[in-house]
Amino acid sequence: MEAVRGLFSSIGEMPISVFFRGARSVFKEDELGMDIMQIAIPATLTLAADPIASLIDTAFIGHIGPVELAAVGVSIAVFNQVSKITIFPLVSITTSFIAEEDSMIPTRIDRHKYASIFCIWNGLRSQQRNGSGNGTSVNGTSCEKEPRIKSKRKHIPSASSAMVIGSVLGLLQTLSLIITARPMLSYMGVISDSPMLKPAKQYLTLRSLGAPAVLLSLVMQGIFRGFKDTKTPLYATVVGDAANVILDYAFIFVLRMGVTGAAIAHVISQYLISFILLWKLTRQVNLVPPSIKDLKFKRFFKSGFLLLVRVIAVTFCVTLAASLAARHGMTSMAAFQVCLQIWLASSLLADGLAIAGQAILAGAFAAEDYGKVTATASRVLQLCLVLGLGLLAVLETVLPFTSRLFTNDDKVLRLIRVGIPFIALTQPLNA
Repeated sequence: MEAVRGLFSSIGEMPISVFFRGARSVFKEDELGMDIMQIAIPATLTLAADPIASLIDTAFIGHIGPVELAAVGVSIAVFNQVSKITIFPLVSITTSFIAEEDSMIPTRIDRHKYASIFCIWNGLRSQQRNGSGNGTSVNGTSCEKEPRIKSKRKHIPSASSAMVIGSVLGLLQTLSLIITARPMLSYMGVISDSPMLKPAKQYLTLRSLGAPAVLLSLVMQGIFRGFKDTKTPLYATVVGDAANVILDYAFIFVLRMGVTGAAIAHVISQYLISFILLWKLTRQVNLVPPSIKDLKFKRFFKSGFLLLVRVIAVTFCVTLAASLAARHGMTSMAAFQVCLQIWLASSLLADGLAIAGQAILAGAFAAEDYGKVTATASRVLQLCLVLGLGLLAVLETVLPFTSRLFTNDDKVLRLIRVGIPFIALTQPLNA
Protein backbone atom coordinates (compact mmCIF):
# COMPACT_ATOMS: atom_id res chain seq x y z
CA MET A 1 0.00 0.00 0.00
CA GLU A 2 2.83 2.37 0.87
CA ALA A 3 4.39 1.70 -2.54
CA VAL A 4 1.09 2.48 -4.29
CA ARG A 5 0.66 5.68 -2.28
CA GLY A 6 4.22 6.67 -3.11
CA LEU A 7 3.55 6.06 -6.81
CA PHE A 8 0.43 8.26 -6.84
CA SER A 9 2.25 10.89 -4.80
CA SER A 10 5.09 11.04 -7.32
CA ILE A 11 2.60 11.27 -10.20
CA GLY A 12 0.90 14.18 -8.41
CA GLU A 13 4.19 16.05 -8.36
CA MET A 14 4.80 15.63 -12.10
CA PRO A 15 4.13 18.66 -14.37
CA ILE A 16 1.49 16.73 -16.36
CA SER A 17 -0.62 16.44 -13.18
CA VAL A 18 -1.64 20.10 -13.55
CA PHE A 19 -4.16 18.98 -16.20
CA PHE A 20 -5.88 16.63 -13.72
CA ARG A 21 -5.71 18.57 -10.44
CA GLY A 22 -9.30 19.58 -9.65
CA ALA A 23 -10.38 18.68 -13.20
CA ARG A 24 -13.97 18.06 -12.08
CA SER A 25 -14.25 21.77 -11.31
CA VAL A 26 -13.01 22.95 -14.71
CA PHE A 27 -16.45 24.44 -15.60
CA LYS A 28 -17.47 25.24 -12.02
CA GLU A 29 -18.96 28.72 -11.58
CA ASP A 30 -17.06 29.48 -8.37
CA GLU A 31 -15.25 32.74 -7.56
CA LEU A 32 -12.10 31.72 -9.47
CA GLY A 33 -14.08 30.49 -12.46
CA MET A 34 -16.08 33.73 -12.63
CA ASP A 35 -12.90 35.84 -12.32
CA ILE A 36 -11.33 33.94 -15.22
CA MET A 37 -14.41 34.24 -17.43
CA GLN A 38 -14.98 37.94 -16.69
CA ILE A 39 -11.46 38.69 -17.91
CA ALA A 40 -11.11 36.00 -20.58
CA ILE A 41 -14.34 36.46 -22.55
CA PRO A 42 -13.91 40.19 -23.36
CA ALA A 43 -10.16 39.62 -23.89
CA THR A 44 -10.89 36.77 -26.30
CA LEU A 45 -13.37 38.88 -28.25
CA THR A 46 -10.81 41.70 -28.38
CA LEU A 47 -8.07 39.39 -29.65
CA ALA A 48 -10.43 37.76 -32.14
CA ALA A 49 -11.66 41.08 -33.52
CA ASP A 50 -8.38 42.03 -35.22
CA PRO A 51 -7.73 38.61 -36.86
CA ILE A 52 -11.36 38.52 -38.03
CA ALA A 53 -10.86 41.97 -39.57
CA SER A 54 -7.66 40.64 -41.16
CA LEU A 55 -9.61 37.68 -42.54
CA ILE A 56 -12.09 40.10 -44.11
CA ASP A 57 -9.14 42.08 -45.49
CA THR A 58 -7.77 38.85 -46.93
CA ALA A 59 -11.14 38.02 -48.48
CA PHE A 60 -11.42 41.50 -50.05
CA ILE A 61 -7.85 41.42 -51.39
CA GLY A 62 -8.24 37.82 -52.55
CA HIS A 63 -10.99 38.93 -54.91
CA ILE A 64 -8.68 41.52 -56.48
CA GLY A 65 -6.35 38.71 -57.61
CA PRO A 66 -3.85 36.07 -56.44
CA VAL A 67 -0.86 38.39 -57.09
CA GLU A 68 -2.21 41.03 -54.70
CA LEU A 69 -3.19 38.41 -52.14
CA ALA A 70 0.31 36.92 -52.20
CA ALA A 71 1.96 40.35 -52.05
CA VAL A 72 -0.05 41.44 -49.02
CA GLY A 73 0.68 38.08 -47.37
CA VAL A 74 4.44 38.64 -47.63
CA SER A 75 4.14 42.23 -46.38
CA ILE A 76 2.02 41.24 -43.38
CA ALA A 77 4.52 38.49 -42.49
CA VAL A 78 7.36 41.06 -42.43
CA PHE A 79 5.30 43.62 -40.49
CA ASN A 80 4.13 41.07 -37.90
CA GLN A 81 7.65 39.70 -37.41
CA VAL A 82 9.03 43.16 -36.60
CA SER A 83 5.96 44.16 -34.52
CA LYS A 84 5.96 41.06 -32.35
CA ILE A 85 9.68 41.30 -31.65
CA THR A 86 9.31 44.92 -30.51
CA ILE A 87 5.97 44.80 -28.70
CA PHE A 88 5.09 41.32 -27.39
CA PRO A 89 7.63 41.28 -24.52
CA LEU A 90 6.61 44.82 -23.56
CA VAL A 91 2.87 44.04 -23.50
CA SER A 92 3.35 40.84 -21.49
CA ILE A 93 5.44 42.37 -18.73
CA THR A 94 3.28 45.52 -18.69
CA THR A 95 0.22 43.45 -17.77
CA SER A 96 2.08 41.74 -14.93
CA PHE A 97 3.66 44.95 -13.58
CA ILE A 98 0.37 46.87 -13.71
CA ALA A 99 -1.52 44.05 -11.95
CA GLU A 100 1.15 43.91 -9.26
CA GLU A 101 1.27 47.67 -8.65
CA ASP A 102 -2.51 48.06 -8.80
CA SER A 103 -3.00 45.28 -6.24
CA MET A 104 -0.78 47.20 -3.79
CA ILE A 105 -2.79 50.46 -3.98
CA PRO A 106 -5.63 49.27 -1.66
CA THR A 107 -2.99 48.38 0.93
CA ARG A 108 -1.82 51.98 1.06
CA ILE A 109 -5.42 53.26 1.29
CA ASP A 110 -6.25 50.83 4.10
CA ARG A 111 -3.24 52.09 6.08
CA HIS A 112 -4.66 55.62 5.93
CA LYS A 113 -8.09 54.40 7.03
CA TYR A 114 -6.59 52.51 9.95
CA ALA A 115 -4.63 55.56 11.11
CA SER A 116 -7.72 57.77 10.85
CA ILE A 117 -9.78 55.34 13.00
CA PHE A 118 -6.94 55.16 15.53
CA CYS A 119 -6.94 58.98 15.79
CA ILE A 120 -10.69 59.07 16.42
CA TRP A 121 -10.43 56.33 19.05
CA ASN A 122 -7.95 58.40 21.07
CA GLY A 123 -9.95 61.61 20.83
CA LEU A 124 -7.21 63.40 18.93
CA ARG A 125 -9.50 64.74 16.26
CA SER A 126 -11.78 66.49 18.76
CA GLN A 127 -8.73 68.15 20.31
CA GLN A 128 -7.73 69.52 16.95
CA ARG A 129 -11.21 70.90 16.29
CA ASN A 130 -11.04 72.77 19.61
CA GLY A 131 -7.65 74.16 18.68
CA SER A 132 -5.78 72.28 21.40
CA GLY A 133 -3.38 70.44 19.12
CA ASN A 134 -1.32 70.98 16.01
CA GLY A 135 -1.73 67.44 14.72
CA THR A 136 -0.37 64.06 15.65
CA SER A 137 1.19 61.38 13.49
CA VAL A 138 0.21 57.72 13.76
CA ASN A 139 2.24 55.18 11.78
CA GLY A 140 3.42 57.92 9.44
CA THR A 141 -0.10 59.19 8.65
CA SER A 142 -1.10 62.67 9.81
CA CYS A 143 -4.12 62.93 12.14
CA GLU A 144 -4.53 66.58 11.27
CA LYS A 145 -6.89 65.83 8.45
CA GLU A 146 -8.17 62.85 6.59
CA PRO A 147 -5.96 62.03 3.60
CA ARG A 148 -7.30 64.12 0.77
CA ILE A 149 -7.54 62.58 -2.66
CA LYS A 150 -6.37 65.23 -5.07
CA SER A 151 -7.35 63.18 -8.10
CA LYS A 152 -9.31 60.05 -8.81
CA ARG A 153 -6.65 59.04 -11.31
CA LYS A 154 -4.14 56.41 -10.23
CA HIS A 155 -0.41 56.90 -10.32
CA ILE A 156 1.10 53.73 -11.79
CA PRO A 157 4.82 54.15 -12.66
CA SER A 158 4.82 51.10 -14.94
CA ALA A 159 2.04 52.60 -17.08
CA SER A 160 4.07 55.75 -17.81
CA SER A 161 7.20 53.69 -18.47
CA ALA A 162 5.40 51.36 -20.90
CA MET A 163 3.88 54.27 -22.84
CA VAL A 164 7.28 55.96 -23.31
CA ILE A 165 8.93 52.72 -24.44
CA GLY A 166 6.01 51.90 -26.77
CA SER A 167 6.16 55.36 -28.41
CA VAL A 168 9.89 55.13 -29.07
CA LEU A 169 9.66 51.57 -30.41
CA GLY A 170 6.76 52.55 -32.70
CA LEU A 171 8.71 55.39 -34.31
CA LEU A 172 11.79 53.19 -34.71
CA GLN A 173 9.71 50.47 -36.35
CA THR A 174 8.20 52.92 -38.85
CA LEU A 175 11.61 54.26 -39.86
CA SER A 176 13.20 50.81 -40.12
CA LEU A 177 10.40 49.38 -42.28
CA ILE A 178 10.34 52.34 -44.67
CA ILE A 179 14.13 52.28 -45.12
CA THR A 180 14.51 48.49 -45.41
CA ALA A 181 11.25 47.54 -47.19
CA ARG A 182 12.94 46.44 -50.43
CA PRO A 183 15.76 44.36 -48.81
CA MET A 184 13.30 42.67 -46.43
CA LEU A 185 10.98 41.67 -49.26
CA SER A 186 13.97 40.40 -51.23
CA TYR A 187 15.01 38.31 -48.20
CA MET A 188 11.46 36.91 -48.11
CA GLY A 189 11.89 35.65 -51.67
CA VAL A 190 10.20 38.47 -53.61
CA ILE A 191 12.80 38.97 -56.35
CA SER A 192 13.19 42.13 -58.44
CA ASP A 193 11.26 40.84 -61.48
CA SER A 194 8.40 39.35 -59.39
CA PRO A 195 4.91 40.79 -60.03
CA MET A 196 4.45 40.75 -56.23
CA LEU A 197 7.24 43.28 -55.57
CA LYS A 198 5.43 46.55 -56.38
CA PRO A 199 2.16 45.88 -54.47
CA ALA A 200 4.08 44.27 -51.59
CA LYS A 201 6.37 47.31 -51.20
CA GLN A 202 3.42 49.73 -51.44
CA TYR A 203 1.46 47.87 -48.77
CA LEU A 204 4.41 47.44 -46.38
CA THR A 205 5.54 51.07 -46.64
CA LEU A 206 2.06 52.48 -46.06
CA ARG A 207 1.20 50.06 -43.28
CA SER A 208 4.44 50.90 -41.46
CA LEU A 209 3.05 54.42 -40.90
CA GLY A 210 0.59 52.85 -38.47
CA ALA A 211 3.31 51.16 -36.37
CA PRO A 212 3.30 53.82 -33.60
CA ALA A 213 -0.47 53.47 -33.24
CA VAL A 214 -0.25 49.65 -33.24
CA LEU A 215 2.41 49.56 -30.53
CA LEU A 216 0.73 52.20 -28.35
CA SER A 217 -2.68 50.54 -28.61
CA LEU A 218 -1.18 47.17 -27.63
CA VAL A 219 0.66 48.74 -24.68
CA MET A 220 -2.55 50.39 -23.49
CA GLN A 221 -4.41 47.09 -23.86
CA GLY A 222 -1.71 45.54 -21.65
CA ILE A 223 -2.30 48.28 -19.06
CA PHE A 224 -6.07 47.74 -19.04
CA ARG A 225 -5.56 43.98 -18.72
CA GLY A 226 -3.38 44.62 -15.68
CA PHE A 227 -6.40 46.40 -14.17
CA LYS A 228 -8.46 43.28 -15.11
CA ASP A 229 -10.43 45.52 -17.47
CA THR A 230 -10.80 43.75 -20.80
CA LYS A 231 -14.05 45.46 -21.79
CA THR A 232 -12.47 48.83 -22.67
CA PRO A 233 -9.98 47.28 -25.15
CA LEU A 234 -12.86 45.26 -26.62
CA TYR A 235 -14.93 48.40 -27.21
CA ALA A 236 -12.01 50.26 -28.83
CA THR A 237 -10.96 47.31 -30.99
CA VAL A 238 -14.48 46.59 -32.27
CA VAL A 239 -14.98 50.26 -33.22
CA GLY A 240 -11.59 50.42 -34.96
CA ASP A 241 -11.97 47.12 -36.80
CA ALA A 242 -15.50 47.99 -37.91
CA ALA A 243 -14.09 51.22 -39.37
CA ASN A 244 -11.34 49.16 -41.04
CA VAL A 245 -13.84 46.87 -42.78
CA ILE A 246 -16.00 49.78 -43.98
CA LEU A 247 -12.99 51.75 -45.24
CA ASP A 248 -11.57 48.61 -46.86
CA TYR A 249 -14.69 48.14 -48.95
CA ALA A 250 -14.82 51.84 -49.85
CA PHE A 251 -11.14 52.17 -50.79
CA ILE A 252 -10.76 48.80 -52.58
CA PHE A 253 -14.03 48.42 -54.48
CA VAL A 254 -15.55 51.91 -54.66
CA LEU A 255 -12.43 54.06 -55.13
CA ARG A 256 -10.46 51.25 -56.85
CA MET A 257 -7.32 51.87 -54.79
CA GLY A 258 -6.34 48.18 -54.51
CA VAL A 259 -3.76 47.18 -51.90
CA THR A 260 -2.95 50.87 -51.29
CA GLY A 261 -6.50 51.41 -50.09
CA ALA A 262 -6.31 48.32 -47.86
CA ALA A 263 -3.14 49.64 -46.18
CA ILE A 264 -4.56 53.15 -45.66
CA ALA A 265 -7.77 51.72 -44.17
CA HIS A 266 -5.75 49.63 -41.70
CA VAL A 267 -3.60 52.60 -40.62
CA ILE A 268 -6.65 54.82 -40.02
CA SER A 269 -8.34 52.11 -37.94
CA GLN A 270 -5.25 51.64 -35.75
CA TYR A 271 -5.00 55.35 -34.94
CA LEU A 272 -8.72 55.35 -34.11
CA ILE A 273 -8.21 52.46 -31.65
CA SER A 274 -5.24 54.24 -30.05
CA PHE A 275 -7.19 57.48 -29.65
CA ILE A 276 -10.11 55.74 -27.92
CA LEU A 277 -7.83 53.80 -25.56
CA LEU A 278 -5.76 56.90 -24.72
CA TRP A 279 -8.90 58.91 -23.98
CA LYS A 280 -10.15 56.21 -21.61
CA LEU A 281 -6.76 55.64 -20.00
CA THR A 282 -6.07 59.30 -19.20
CA ARG A 283 -9.32 59.37 -17.21
CA GLN A 284 -8.05 56.57 -14.95
CA VAL A 285 -4.28 56.96 -14.78
CA ASN A 286 -1.98 59.95 -14.43
CA LEU A 287 0.46 59.19 -17.25
CA VAL A 288 2.76 62.15 -16.52
CA PRO A 289 5.29 60.96 -13.90
CA PRO A 290 6.43 63.32 -11.11
CA SER A 291 10.01 62.97 -12.37
CA ILE A 292 12.14 60.96 -14.79
CA LYS A 293 13.46 58.93 -11.86
CA ASP A 294 9.91 57.65 -11.29
CA LEU A 295 10.05 55.69 -14.57
CA LYS A 296 11.06 52.03 -14.35
CA PHE A 297 12.95 51.42 -17.58
CA LYS A 298 15.54 49.13 -15.99
CA ARG A 299 12.85 46.77 -14.70
CA PHE A 300 11.22 46.56 -18.14
CA PHE A 301 14.44 45.87 -20.03
CA LYS A 302 15.60 43.26 -17.52
CA SER A 303 12.35 41.26 -17.65
CA GLY A 304 11.72 41.86 -21.34
CA PHE A 305 15.00 40.43 -22.63
CA LEU A 306 14.14 36.75 -21.95
CA LEU A 307 10.67 37.21 -23.44
CA LEU A 308 12.28 38.85 -26.48
CA VAL A 309 14.40 35.74 -27.10
CA ARG A 310 11.27 33.58 -26.86
CA VAL A 311 9.29 35.77 -29.27
CA ILE A 312 12.09 35.82 -31.84
CA ALA A 313 12.20 32.01 -31.76
CA VAL A 314 8.42 31.70 -32.22
CA THR A 315 7.94 34.34 -34.90
CA PHE A 316 11.04 33.25 -36.84
CA CYS A 317 9.28 29.98 -37.67
CA VAL A 318 6.27 31.80 -39.16
CA THR A 319 8.48 34.24 -41.08
CA LEU A 320 10.62 31.40 -42.44
CA ALA A 321 7.50 29.54 -43.57
CA ALA A 322 6.23 32.69 -45.35
CA SER A 323 9.61 33.12 -47.04
CA LEU A 324 9.61 29.52 -48.29
CA ALA A 325 6.04 29.88 -49.56
CA ALA A 326 6.95 33.08 -51.44
CA ARG A 327 9.89 31.31 -53.11
CA HIS A 328 7.48 28.68 -54.45
CA GLY A 329 5.48 31.36 -56.26
CA MET A 330 2.40 33.51 -55.85
CA THR A 331 -0.03 30.55 -55.75
CA SER A 332 1.72 28.98 -52.77
CA MET A 333 2.06 32.34 -51.03
CA ALA A 334 -1.62 33.17 -51.55
CA ALA A 335 -2.68 29.81 -50.06
CA PHE A 336 -0.22 30.25 -47.19
CA GLN A 337 -1.63 33.73 -46.41
CA VAL A 338 -5.19 32.37 -46.14
CA CYS A 339 -4.11 29.41 -43.99
CA LEU A 340 -1.99 31.62 -41.73
CA GLN A 341 -4.78 34.13 -41.11
CA ILE A 342 -7.23 31.32 -40.26
CA TRP A 343 -4.65 29.74 -37.93
CA LEU A 344 -3.95 33.06 -36.20
CA ALA A 345 -7.64 33.92 -35.79
CA SER A 346 -8.41 30.56 -34.17
CA SER A 347 -5.18 30.29 -32.18
CA LEU A 348 -5.59 33.70 -30.56
CA LEU A 349 -8.82 32.57 -28.92
CA ALA A 350 -6.72 30.77 -26.29
CA ASP A 351 -4.86 33.99 -25.52
CA GLY A 352 -7.95 35.32 -23.75
CA LEU A 353 -7.54 32.60 -21.12
CA ALA A 354 -3.79 33.28 -20.99
CA ILE A 355 -4.46 36.97 -20.26
CA ALA A 356 -6.91 36.07 -17.49
CA GLY A 357 -4.38 33.70 -15.95
CA GLN A 358 -1.59 36.28 -16.19
CA ALA A 359 -3.60 39.05 -14.49
CA ILE A 360 -4.90 36.81 -11.69
CA LEU A 361 -1.50 35.18 -11.10
CA ALA A 362 0.28 38.54 -10.82
CA GLY A 363 -2.19 39.74 -8.18
CA ALA A 364 -2.05 36.41 -6.32
CA PHE A 365 1.75 36.43 -6.23
CA ALA A 366 1.78 40.04 -4.97
CA ALA A 367 -0.66 39.03 -2.19
CA GLU A 368 1.39 35.85 -1.50
CA ASP A 369 -1.74 33.73 -2.01
CA TYR A 370 0.07 30.68 -3.41
CA GLY A 371 -2.98 28.42 -3.13
CA LYS A 372 -4.76 30.68 -5.61
CA VAL A 373 -1.66 30.64 -7.83
CA THR A 374 -1.78 26.83 -8.09
CA ALA A 375 -5.56 26.70 -8.58
CA THR A 376 -5.46 29.39 -11.28
CA ALA A 377 -2.66 27.69 -13.22
CA SER A 378 -4.50 24.35 -13.23
CA ARG A 379 -7.89 25.81 -14.18
CA VAL A 380 -6.55 27.95 -17.04
CA LEU A 381 -4.52 25.09 -18.55
CA GLN A 382 -7.50 22.73 -18.36
CA LEU A 383 -9.79 25.28 -20.05
CA CYS A 384 -7.19 25.85 -22.78
CA LEU A 385 -6.96 22.12 -23.49
CA VAL A 386 -10.75 21.87 -23.82
CA LEU A 387 -10.77 24.93 -26.10
CA GLY A 388 -8.00 23.49 -28.28
CA LEU A 389 -9.85 20.22 -28.80
CA GLY A 390 -13.03 22.12 -29.63
CA LEU A 391 -11.22 24.24 -32.22
CA LEU A 392 -9.74 21.11 -33.79
CA ALA A 393 -13.22 19.63 -34.33
CA VAL A 394 -14.78 22.85 -35.64
CA LEU A 395 -11.97 23.75 -38.07
CA GLU A 396 -11.68 20.24 -39.50
CA THR A 397 -15.43 20.23 -40.13
CA VAL A 398 -16.07 23.78 -41.37
CA LEU A 399 -12.98 24.86 -43.35
CA PRO A 400 -13.41 22.53 -46.36
CA PHE A 401 -16.74 24.23 -47.10
CA THR A 402 -15.74 27.87 -46.44
CA SER A 403 -12.45 28.22 -48.34
CA ARG A 404 -14.14 29.92 -51.31
CA LEU A 405 -14.88 32.94 -49.13
CA PHE A 406 -11.21 33.90 -49.53
CA THR A 407 -10.48 33.18 -53.19
CA ASN A 408 -11.99 31.76 -56.37
CA ASP A 409 -8.66 30.54 -57.77
CA ASP A 410 -8.82 26.72 -58.06
CA LYS A 411 -5.06 26.25 -57.64
CA VAL A 412 -5.02 28.31 -54.44
CA LEU A 413 -8.07 26.45 -53.13
CA ARG A 414 -6.39 23.10 -53.75
CA LEU A 415 -3.37 24.14 -51.64
CA ILE A 416 -5.61 25.52 -48.88
CA ARG A 417 -7.29 22.10 -48.58
CA VAL A 418 -3.84 20.53 -48.14
CA GLY A 419 -3.15 22.93 -45.25
CA ILE A 420 -6.46 22.42 -43.40
CA PRO A 421 -5.33 19.35 -41.35
CA PHE A 422 -2.25 21.24 -40.16
CA ILE A 423 -4.35 24.23 -39.10
CA ALA A 424 -6.74 22.00 -37.14
CA LEU A 425 -4.33 19.51 -35.55
CA THR A 426 -2.04 22.17 -34.10
CA GLN A 427 -4.84 23.87 -32.13
CA PRO A 428 -4.70 21.71 -28.92
CA LEU A 429 -0.89 22.06 -28.73
CA ASN A 430 -1.03 25.79 -29.41
CA ALA A 431 -3.79 26.36 -26.83
